[in-house]
Amino acid sequence: MGIGMLLFWGLIIAAIVMLVRGFAGGSSAAGPNAGNKTALDILRERYAKGEIDKPEFEQKRRDLDAR
Repeated sequence: MGIGMLLFWGLIIAAIVMLVRGFAGGSSAAGPNAGNKTALDILRERYAKGEIDKPEFEQKRRDLDAR
């Protein structure tokens, strides 16, 4: 009975740790190359998501190309 209770609580604690790590690790959409994105990549993503419209995208792209 004592070993069963120890295993039970061990599994509960392990599940909680896995959940916390999953939420703390960020979104799964970020992917392994999330840190290697250029400003233009981020701009394209924002345009694809609809966060910015075409004129704003074009202006910001020109600003980035000027650098």
